[in-house]
Amino acid sequence: MPRILAIDYGAKRTGLAVTDPLKIIASALETVPSETLIAYLQQYTKTEQVEAFVVGLPKSLDGSDTHATALVNKLVETLKVHFADIPVHLHDERFTSKMAVQAMIAGGMKKKDRQVKGNIDKISAVIILQSFMGI
Repeated sequence: MPRILAIDYGAKRTGLAVTDPLKIIASALETVPSETLIAYLQQYTKTEQVEAFVVGLPKSLDGSDTHATALVNKLVETLKVHFADIPVHLHDERFTSKMAVQAMIAGGMKKKDRQVKGNIDKISAVIILQSFMGI
């Protein structure tokens, strides 16, 4: 059964999360350098079926675009070229980084591990995916 894959795209790093095959649970997958994202996804989709990509859309508090919105829009176009048969959905990612830090604190993660930015990116991707799925 195909999975849904969430992408928390950043200029340097990209956090990824994925559902289980039954689409019940969202789990952190990986944090990859953004310049290697397409190659990573090409390799991943060779071994796993992906039903859809959910890309976090950065917006400011008032709903206007941020400096990162253009980067995400460019990524969406790139995904559509490389994965024409996989739909791409944009999903509001406001507050996901703050929520990720709070989730790490609540989960008892040590401060040293919380400071690893890749961990925040992965957990942010999980939050985007959970929100998209209505969990």
